[in-house]
Amino acid sequence: MSHGRHAELRKELENQIFTGKLKPGDRLDETKLSEIFGVSRTPVREALLQLKAAGLIEMRARKGAVVASIELKDLLEMFEVMAELEGMCARLAARRASVEDIEDIRNAHNACQTAAENKDYDQYYALNVDFHEAIYKAARNRYLASETIALRNRLSPYRRTQLRNSNRVMESFTEHSQIFKAIEDRDVNMAEKLLKDHVNVQGASFSDFVASLP
Repeated sequence: MSHGRHAELRKELENQIFTGKLKPGDRLDETKLSEIFGVSRTPVREALLQLKAAGLIEMRARKGAVVASIELKDLLEMFEVMAELEGMCARLAARRASVEDIEDIRNAHNACQTAAENKDYDQYYALNVDFHEAIYKAARNRYLASETIALRNRLSPYRRTQLRNSNRVMESFTEHSQIFKAIEDRDVNMAEKLLKDHVNVQGASFSDFVASLP
């Protein structure tokens, strides 16, 4: 039973970190968590250990478990790697995507439109994840997909803050249109370049990004 509970609990806490309900620096109190979830402290402790192993929380002296925050320099290095991984996914997707894969990417892209037009950040972020994952799947490299998803999850709280910039949601949607077209046209180099630029924080988007950090 304990195994099932700590896995459920870990998923729930992960979800709260990814959706920004729990923010970098927030404290995770074992006693409170066991009360909220109606479990003993053992599954809570196990869930926290797993989140720590994934780099999502850190243990601090006298504070206990807190949601991990990332130093700006590390954050930029991680975004740089993220851009390379996503670019590689796009390049392989442009070469390998089946007709069904193209259709899945198209559907995921179209689903983003209403959320983008309504500036519904949270809905757009969730659908944006589906769009990117459809591309990872089309790349037909499971190891690459799992590495990309792991880093994306780690950066999730910071990627969400990017979308809160007033024009960013529509910009992101427009970039998706171009990325999708390049993959559909089998334009390997263009697909890679567009997705790399889409993920990387550079130029004006860099200062907006830094200003938006929690």
